[in-house]
Amino acid sequence: MNHKTFEHLNFIDILEEVSRYAFTEQGRQTIRELKPSRNKKKIEHWHKEIEEAKAILNMNSHVPIIHALHEIQQMVEQGKKGMYIRPAQFAQLLIFIEHCTKLKRYMNDKQTIAPMVSSYAFSMGDLAHLEEELARSIRHGQVDDYATPFLAKLRKQIQNKREKMRDRMTQMTKSPKYSTHLQEKRIIEKNGKLTLQIKRESRNKLKGTVIDQSSSGATLFIEPAEITVQQEEMNLLMIQEEQEVEQILYSLTNQVLSYEQELSIAVETMLVYDVIFAKAKYSRLIKGQSPIMEEEQCIDLRNARHPLLGDKAVPLTVFLNEETQGLLITGPNTGGKTVTLKTVGLFALMAQTGLSIPADAGSLMPIFQHVLADIGDGQSIEQNLSTFSSRLVNIIEVLQETNDHSLVLLDEIGSGTDPGEGMGLAIAILDQLADKGAKILATSHYSEMKDYAKAKSGFMNAAMEFDLESLQPTYRLIQGTEGKSQAFDIARKLGLHPNILEKAYEITYKEQKNFSISKEELAKERYKKQIAANRYRKKGKEKTKTQDVVPAYNQGDNVKILATGETAIVYKGPDEKGDYIIQHKGEKFPINHKRICLHISAEELYPEDYDFDIVFKSKEYRKKKHQIERKHVEGLWVENEE
Repeated sequence: MNHKTFEHLNFIDILEEVSRYAFTEQGRQTIRELKPSRNKKKIEHWHKEIEEAKAILNMNSHVPIIHALHEIQQMVEQGKKGMYIRPAQFAQLLIFIEHCTKLKRYMNDKQTIAPMVSSYAFSMGDLAHLEEELARSIRHGQVDDYATPFLAKLRKQIQNKREKMRDRMTQMTKSPKYSTHLQEKRIIEKNGKLTLQIKRESRNKLKGTVIDQSSSGATLFIEPAEITVQQEEMNLLMIQEEQEVEQILYSLTNQVLSYEQELSIAVETMLVYDVIFAKAKYSRLIKGQSPIMEEEQCIDLRNARHPLLGDKAVPLTVFLNEETQGLLITGPNTGGKTVTLKTVGLFALMAQTGLSIPADAGSLMPIFQHVLADIGDGQSIEQNLSTFSSRLVNIIEVLQETNDHSLVLLDEIGSGTDPGEGMGLAIAILDQLADKGAKILATSHYSEMKDYAKAKSGFMNAAMEFDLESLQPTYRLIQGTEGKSQAFDIARKLGLHPNILEKAYEITYKEQKNFSISKEELAKERYKKQIAANRYRKKGKEKTKTQDVVPAYNQGDNVKILATGETAIVYKGPDEKGDYIIQHKGEKFPINHKRICLHISAEELYPEDYDFDIVFKSKEYRKKKHQIERKHVEGLWVENEE
């Protein structure tokens, strides 16, 4: 298994889809990192978990899983470093413990329908005492007044002291001595201290400490000297309160650390449930089933649907027994060949990762050591050398990794190069993969490959169905058929003249076939125009073909090959067919004038009377020719190089 295969087969996309059903970030990350296994018992265990989880969800869709697992782990680590856990964190921990208790109660009555999954909850330790201590000491994210008797006493004293101070300051606001100097009669708390709002010009009329002032500076917030002593007494009480709270938090932190193992197991169990139920929810979404996993190399997919296509997916049925080693799929472009490969490969990965597959119950998948794929752009009609080279490098890697426990998926094998060479490569590669014992699914557009699959032991032909009435693919896979080309039938249905069809068929298959239609149909304008003599002129009873204008290229002209954009040099020509001989990278070959165009003329490149033998002839040829021109050399002769 490798990351490239995961990308080719959309396995990474599937894991991302499944992860969206997890509650916790750890659960989502765990799902994204899932990998296929070869352990049959482990795989079957994973699938049983999903089936039991789905049974639970069918009874009650709400599972008490908490979101914040990472925070619980952070609290424990924080305490181990000598820092106390903050009250707000204890509130989160309390919620987590409450969810653990709910989860155990929730699973208690699910033992009949989900004995394995429900049992996980009972691995959680007893956290009741810790829950009781936290509930007694923490309330609304703060340390409760009655966490300890001393804290309750301190807070009561602080409250009484504050009330006395407020009562005294209220009296001051009503006293004529102070009322005329007040901006407002309200008592304002500033920086933890009770203050009166005094007019700036009355600052010297009231003894006290300026705590703050208004933005305009017109109002001063003064702590009266009469209550300063009481404020200092309250400050001392507040310091004692802070120290007591800190002691309580340290004590609670130590209690949490004493439950480290139980909390760790609880977090892990909650995470396991998060992953299992995310898988189960996704399985319900795609109407998934757990496949039968076998060691034997037998694939039996019944009404399989690619999960990323949703309702648009056309059910696919694939059956390859142990004797059938390879399946060669042919069919029209955009007919579903690539989707077929991706579906089979993706299902292999999903099944071995413990994910349900959207197929009928009873579907069977082998356990593969490798799932290897070379899947390019099956819809592209233009493939250049770099694309071919890239895919060939990938196929070489596939050949290196393949063994008798591999599933190999090859899309449009041999495409992107000369058809003859591509077909030869395709057959040789398939032979080698077959010799290695791999299970092979390949697609091809070479008609000769059908004969190969028909003759090759252990191989079977298959084709993607095409509806000639609607001229649309049905995306259904038909096994055991060679998949006839639809080009002539489509051309006939679309109205191509029967004479053209018959000639094309004879050129292709070296035999004749009748595509005749009724005289009435043939007399229609659309057929008559197709064979109008635009390129012929009648002279008496004979037809003479209007000659194409052949551009005149001179020896040494630099021309561009239109198909590749590469440049070559004209050697000689043209002949009666309009073909020139050109030289490219030291090799000469014929090419029609329509396939080249002038790039740089010889006049611009070479001086007058330039000896083109230097360009077109070998060094040995030029040496012999020079010797003969100087004098007669017995036994020496020159063979012309073309």
